[in-house]
Amino acid sequence: MQIASGLRPRPNWQREAIAIWGYVQRNYFLTKRYFMWEVVWLVYSVMNALTIGFIGVEFGGVNPSVATTYLLIGTLIWSYLSMIFDLLSETVSWERWEGTIEYTFMSPASRAAQLIGMGVYAVLYGIVRMIVMLGVISLFFDMSLGNANYLGALALLAICSVSLVGFGMVAAVRPLLSPEKGQQVTAIVTAVLLLVSGIYYSVDVLPGWLQPLSVISPVTYALDGIRKMLLDGAPFASQWDNVWPLLIMGLIFPPLGLWLFHAGEMFAKRTGRLKRSG
Repeated sequence: MQIASGLRPRPNWQREAIAIWGYVQRNYFLTKRYFMWEVVWLVYSVMNALTIGFIGVEFGGVNPSVATTYLLIGTLIWSYLSMIFDLLSETVSWERWEGTIEYTFMSPASRAAQLIGMGVYAVLYGIVRMIVMLGVISLFFDMSLGNANYLGALALLAICSVSLVGFGMVAAVRPLLSPEKGQQVTAIVTAVLLLVSGIYYSVDVLPGWLQPLSVISPVTYALDGIRKMLLDGAPFASQWDNVWPLLIMGLIFPPLGLWLFHAGEMFAKRTGRLKRSG
């Protein structure tokens, strides 16, 4: 007997796509639930960006507009990229806080669908947040973007977003391995990225022993290329030195993150660490 067309099982790719979109929606509703906290952190980020911008005005020398724009580009890009990293790395912690970790890990959706869905939402939310910040900042500063290559900068930012999603997946494993200290480690990783990625200065000014860490940070390459394209109008093709490391990281980090997360999940289930919060 033939199965009715409406009851035929969906193809795997369609089920995974629905699961990914489901995780995007779930994170949207979580954002709505904690909307006032989102406003708090947005206001804090905007005030931090304005503070950095006024530093550029004060110490920018003969061309404060360029110095201010340099600093503000770093602030905006860091706000966007750190949002992606934080949302991915806090995946397990959020599940524990919401009390849904056991239900999520028992659901038929694959772990790849969960992490990719989180990554998609992080990118979309980060873009909206960055646009709002840029709109507010533009009211205070005359940014030096007359020759900016916006399309090239957006393309490089998109490439970096993929590698940051994978980087965040790798960091998300720590809370699985250690419920007590895992999230603290990811916060330290975020702080190290802020230090070594050249957010507010060139990585050349770092001590020699710190500079090798900047090489493994995707943010370093994104910022260097985006600044050149926005400040100098450099063509995208001239930024190959920044593009190819991001492409390699984008190919390595997401599969590595998925594999490590699966291994961490199996370890947490085997040792009873999945639901523990202390």
